Amino acid sequence: MIKSYRGLIADGTQDTIPLHTNDGKTGYKIVKFELMANDPSGDNAENVIEIWKVKQNMATLTDKIDFTQTTLLAAGYVENHAGEDSPMSISIMFDNEVFNQDIYVTNVAGLGSTGVNYYIELEQISLTEDQALVAIVKNLRNEQ
Repeated sequence: MIKSYRGLIADGTQDTIPLHTNDGKTGYKIVKFELMANDPSGDNAENVIEIWKVKQNMATLTDKIDFTQTTLLAAGYVENHAGEDSPMSISIMFDNEVFNQDIYVTNVAGLGSTGVNYYIELEQISLTEDQALVAIVKNLRNEQ
């Protein structure tokens, strides 16, 4: 089963996508992650949109992308400069990891202060008790 989530996220903010269950036997993995500037014909902005396994401290988050961070699931970069000679460009990468807890979407602007639309598709996966326990333990380690 595929579940989709979408939203408009402002610069310097964080959205929570609630996925946790009481038994942890429902897992997810990202199968699609798409981005679009809020005003594609008028914005002059550069934004880094990231998906995390743990809630982020927005005061310390930067517009740098570092895939060595174990709690980072996905990252996208939207560059949009108004005008016909500079079309919007988007780069997206995401991990194939299975998770069973809430995820968090963040937006940090490198230029401008604009909102970005996001669309995420998650494949829902049934987990065995052992798989659920491993995912929960990984999540607990990430929160420390």
